[in-house]
Amino acid sequence: MDGPLRVLHAVVNMNRGGAETFIMNLYRNVDRSKIQFDFLTCYEGVFDEEIRSMGGIVYRIPYVTQSGHFAYVKKLNHFFHHHRHYKIVHSHMDKMSGLVLKAAAEAEIPARIAHSHNTSSEGNSLIKMYKWMAGRNISKYATDFYACSSKAAAWLFPHHSKTYSIIKNGIESERFEFSLENRKEVRRSLQLKEDSFVVGHIGRFNKQKNHLFLLDVFHETHKNHPEAHLLLVGTGTLQSKIEQKIKLLGIEDRVRLLGVRNDIPQLLQAIDVFAFPSLHEGLPVTLIEAQCSGVPCVISNNITQEVDLGCGLITRHPIEEPKVWASALLSISQSNQIRKSQAKLISMHGYNIQNTASVTENSYLKLGGMSG
Repeated sequence: MDGPLRVLHAVVNMNRGGAETFIMNLYRNVDRSKIQFDFLTCYEGVFDEEIRSMGGIVYRIPYVTQSGHFAYVKKLNHFFHHHRHYKIVHSHMDKMSGLVLKAAAEAEIPARIAHSHNTSSEGNSLIKMYKWMAGRNISKYATDFYACSSKAAAWLFPHHSKTYSIIKNGIESERFEFSLENRKEVRRSLQLKEDSFVVGHIGRFNKQKNHLFLLDVFHETHKNHPEAHLLLVGTGTLQSKIEQKIKLLGIEDRVRLLGVRNDIPQLLQAIDVFAFPSLHEGLPVTLIEAQCSGVPCVISNNITQEVDLGCGLITRHPIEEPKVWASALLSISQSNQIRKSQAKLISMHGYNIQNTASVTENSYLKLGGMSG
């Protein structure tokens, strides 16, 4: 085969979600003279243009919610029938990977990777049942099993507990180095006072991220800290409900909805604490980034212990009482902890993207029958 080994990544879209951000971090840091990424997607994404600029191909087929089950399966079969040249398919669609990998197997794609980035399916009970049925194919048709954490692996492929590989959600750690000057500059741009106590959250506006609980937490926090502010980065299907609750609680002048941003390293400089009350997670990239920047993180105890990299920045609480969370946030506001970057510790634990890229690159070359 001439040129680099081309790996096909299957995703719903390439927007700024945690898994997608990780894939792009990986793509930017692999040796593209050896490995090239292509993408099978269902919707346009913000990363599509960058992918093409790096030599990647973005294919598109309608998702199951648009076309229905049988039409979606037919599209998958048709796609793989006409793209048999791929040696590796790397699917990031959680339980829906079962349908992708089955079609790839029937087209005799030799290496088929299921990659778990989460610990639960999204959607109502009917959708979850459909995804569960699709997920039963994973054990039969995947040849390799990757996960961001052991908890994520146990959820998506419980019968392969001894054969999966942990692929760490590496970040470009140097971009998250803390700088007091940068902090002041970003705060000025956001019109935040020097003595403001800034709570931050980054994540899609959906049920998993638990924004409505977070707003209750912040409401309690603001009662006791008049200079508290909340920055919410992201967008999603629950945005109107979030906006309604902000008005109901009377905190419109204290909560900023910043939308989708490409300046996350700078925003992390500005905040004082990262609040993350998710109902479920695999291993969030944002928590690695926050720790790297030296930000204290108050997180739900549903999140795997593996996310705590020993920086002394993680505190965990059950999602039960907003006042308990507010107390945890306020205790951080009153502490005199000196902010410092944790890039060395991040790298020591293997969460530097160069390390992840090297490990993954070697895995691809081995799977593709090429020497590393």
